Amino acid sequence: METSQEHEHPQWEVVIGLEIHAQLATKSKIFSGAATAYGASPNTQACAVDLGLPGVLPVLNEEAVRMAVKFGMAIEAEIAPYSVFARKNYFYPDLPKGYQISQFELPIVGNGHMDINVDGSSKRVGITRAHLEEDAGKSLHEDFHGLTGIDLNRAGTPLLEIVSEPDMRSAKEAVAYMRKLHNLVRWIGICDGNMQEGSFRCDANVSVRPRGQQAFGTRAEIKNINSFKFVEKAINHEVDRQIQLIESGGKIVQETRLYDSVKDETRSMRSKEEANDYRYFPDPDLLPVSVSDEFKAHIKALLPELPDTRKLRFNEQYQLDTENADILTASRSLADYFETLVKESSCEAKMCANWMTGDLIAALNKANLEITESPITSQRLAGLLQRINDNTISGKIAKQVFEGMWHSTATADEIITEKGLKQITDTGAIEAVIDQIIADNSKQVEQYRDGNEKVFAFFVGQVMKAMQGKANPGEVNKILKTKLK
Repeated sequence: METSQEHEHPQWEVVIGLEIHAQLATKSKIFSGAATAYGASPNTQACAVDLGLPGVLPVLNEEAVRMAVKFGMAIEAEIAPYSVFARKNYFYPDLPKGYQISQFELPIVGNGHMDINVDGSSKRVGITRAHLEEDAGKSLHEDFHGLTGIDLNRAGTPLLEIVSEPDMRSAKEAVAYMRKLHNLVRWIGICDGNMQEGSFRCDANVSVRPRGQQAFGTRAEIKNINSFKFVEKAINHEVDRQIQLIESGGKIVQETRLYDSVKDETRSMRSKEEANDYRYFPDPDLLPVSVSDEFKAHIKALLPELPDTRKLRFNEQYQLDTENADILTASRSLADYFETLVKESSCEAKMCANWMTGDLIAALNKANLEITESPITSQRLAGLLQRINDNTISGKIAKQVFEGMWHSTATADEIITEKGLKQITDTGAIEAVIDQIIADNSKQVEQYRDGNEKVFAFFVGQVMKAMQGKANPGEVNKILKTKLK
């Protein structure tokens, strides 16, 4: 992955807090029955409620509440027994009502946390709150010859805004936290995490202070960053900008900035509003949300085994090292694939992990595919591993078979039979080839017997070449050692 360089500023400490908007994977909007599916023609998925037409009333989508509570439980947060929706007033063309329905003083999810790992050391990042709100529409500036087009399809789409404490001290930590959160919302099934479609986006609050100072510096908020790479670049750029400004006698202004990925710079968008600028007040059209203990118990029972717990289990149950356990729990689908593979193949977990983290993930990355789109299912890969395990084929030939499986629907057995790749374990046949090679290479035999052990690899290579790679490597080594004494 391409990343930007974190610049060293020994006398300055960086302070970062992230606000992440996760679009909830409900089929309909948070206060209306309009669809949330991505990619519809402009303004075809905005109903009277989303448009704020006179006389319409919002009705809360219970599934959005369910998903917010599920998230709260996954981060061990406080779930508010009583939360309130408020109107956040501001005037912008893509906000048809003139206000956004959000939560202010009483959010549904209170204090929680997320543990991240950076350069081998663990750190806990506090999560202040997560609140439910509706998305605004979208202003489109291209193709309108100096005018702006407004698409209100997104208006009313349910969002969970997840606000961290200012606990991160580098762009690297911010990316680790964002990745972990991205994995979690997908893992528990509340957000598809598609950053290109805007389902998971981030605002970064960045400030700097002299090392050792307790008081925070003035922060700038960088809006709507939609990739891990850009979050890292935007934060590093903003840190450099603030330090240069302070060191040259300037002053940081509290403001909202935009990150331009083409120019790799942040630029001022508007001065930062304070909460009172939005004139928040409880929405008179919506009742407070009451979450009972029974509701919480029901949601808790539906929570899957969470990523950190599963990673720990992979370490213990399968004796996987931390790196492999990390990779295989990077998504729930990967973890499921691995466990199915171990079960179906009856092979060692380490062998299954190595094939997944090596050949399979490399092929998926090259084809830009998710594990759920893999042309080779866990059952088919299990068939291949069984043939390595029972010595039908060598590990080297297995790579050829894997290639064949990737580009077809054939099983490992079908490819092995069709291409005649079955490993030769017949010791008589191997011996005959070895005898011939020893007879043809007397000079190398002498070198080996004079103590040059490196020549052994030459003989192995000759035998494998003569037998088109099909000889059982273990048998070849054993027979060669006996014959070359």
